[in-house]
Amino acid sequence: MIAAIRAGGPFRHPRNDGVTFGNRERLLPQEARGYYREYTVDTPGASTRGTRRIITGGGSARSPLHWYYTADHYESFCEIGDA
Repeated sequence: MIAAIRAGGPFRHPRNDGVTFGNRERLLPQEARGYYREYTVDTPGASTRGTRRIITGGGSARSPLHWYYTADHYESFCEIGDA
């Protein structure tokens, strides 16, 4: 997924990937609306988009400053270093 983000797509879920992530849970640092974007990470065996996401922040869509991963649909995040 990181390679697809850096390439600007294509994405498996183009209606959902690259859209603004609102950080309503307030688990990521507070930033202005539009700072974060979300992308689906495939969940093996899931019939839906599943719960895994990469959230990027700052910079540009193809070269974000920050990368985060959640495996539990925004209940927790870990920062991805050197993405």
